[in-house]
Amino acid sequence: MALTVTSPAFAPGEAIPRKYTGEGEDLSPPLAWTGVPTEAVELAMICDDPDAPTSEPWVHWVWYGLDASVTGLPEGLPPDPQLESPVRLRQGRQSWSSGRTVGYRGPLPPPGHGVHHYHFKLYALDQKLDLPPGATKSELLQAMRGHVVATGELVGTYER
Repeated sequence: MALTVTSPAFAPGEAIPRKYTGEGEDLSPPLAWTGVPTEAVELAMICDDPDAPTSEPWVHWVWYGLDASVTGLPEGLPPDPQLESPVRLRQGRQSWSSGRTVGYRGPLPPPGHGVHHYHFKLYALDQKLDLPPGATKSELLQAMRGHVVATGELVGTYER
């Protein structure tokens, strides 16, 4: 089953506004989704950049533990491991090794490296995950194994 993921900030395949990048305010973009199946109880997301010049896609955002009844996120979620407001969710680690390592970090590809694609992948799960805040992408993928009932993706681009 497919989820539809959108953002009022950018259209699928279009450039992510500077405000949501490491060159701008580095705010998480607003997101919305539809098509969550009735058997879903929790939502999770991974945003990564497979165009990064690294052996694995560069992880920009990991979150999980969001109730499946929620239909979107506002812009600018705080970079805290556990959020209670404006929504209740847990955030995981992204690929940066210095500074803030939990929560959203926006696009910041190497200058002159060409257009990079940022995949905001949403997962609807049939059970709640027993995963503490601060999990990595691989830990989230392992915890979700066998429990994904629907997925959806929004891809934005950015170039420096």
